[in-house]
Amino acid sequence: MTKYALTVKCPSRRGIVAAISTFLAEKGCNITDSSQFDDPGTGNFFMRTSFVSETGTTMAELQEALTPVAETFEMDYAFHDEAAKMKVVIMVSRFGHCLNDLLYRTRIGALPIEIVAVISNHMDYQKVVVNQDIPFHCIKVTPANKPEAEAAIMRVVEEAGAELIVLARYMQILSDEMCQKMSGRIINIHHSFLPSFKGANPYKQAFEKGVKLIGATSHYVTADLDEGPIIEQDVVRITHAQSANDYVSLGRDVESSVLSRAIHAHIHHRVFLNGNKTVVFPASPGSYASERMG
Repeated sequence: MTKYALTVKCPSRRGIVAAISTFLAEKGCNITDSSQFDDPGTGNFFMRTSFVSETGTTMAELQEALTPVAETFEMDYAFHDEAAKMKVVIMVSRFGHCLNDLLYRTRIGALPIEIVAVISNHMDYQKVVVNQDIPFHCIKVTPANKPEAEAAIMRVVEEAGAELIVLARYMQILSDEMCQKMSGRIINIHHSFLPSFKGANPYKQAFEKGVKLIGATSHYVTADLDEGPIIEQDVVRITHAQSANDYVSLGRDVESSVLSRAIHAHIHHRVFLNGNKTVVFPASPGSYASERMG
């Protein structure tokens, strides 16, 4: 039996859950997990339902059959094959902790994605990437060639059929055009010291100020630098006895963990854009272990 997920976003009104449940039952589907959220602030309703098709109904058949119900409730909806691995392009500069973590999690199956390419503006991680039989592309970016460089990046993304770009400490600002073209499909990670500690050596600045919490934020990329809708955050507590190097080490760990959890949520279609925020449904029990691994 094939396992699918149905994601729904629509204006809030009575009867949505009943309509979806009835539809799936009539099509010979058994619901295995379901989450929903009604936001009175925006008037939006969100739902994610996992189910198995016990009669062999295909995803295309379900997509077509749900149309009348979707029109009634003004639904923005999609069906997803939960066994399908999302194709991902990773972009990195010279900090490799997030890249290495994602490569490892993917290799052991903790992060079920297909990394179709790694793009960098430096050559530092070429061997690491090609040794895992993943295409590596070095695309230099300067103020003078930025449009041409981004066009080259998009060619890699489109030719590889990638559905998601992950900025794994890629230290270049993307253009407004690229952010808009890939809206909701670029995920970034950064330390959570902003806006207090900007520029170079933020961990050293935090150490000198005696900061007691180190955090990381993963979010969708928008034209507003580091201000896109947040997907995942976490913190780790530190003490006066720890050094500046400890700050860096702990920061790298929390960045890697937060980024992988954000990607995990996205590829399982658990993240919904809700204005400037996100709705993120919890992982189902079967995927919890892989998501928290690390």
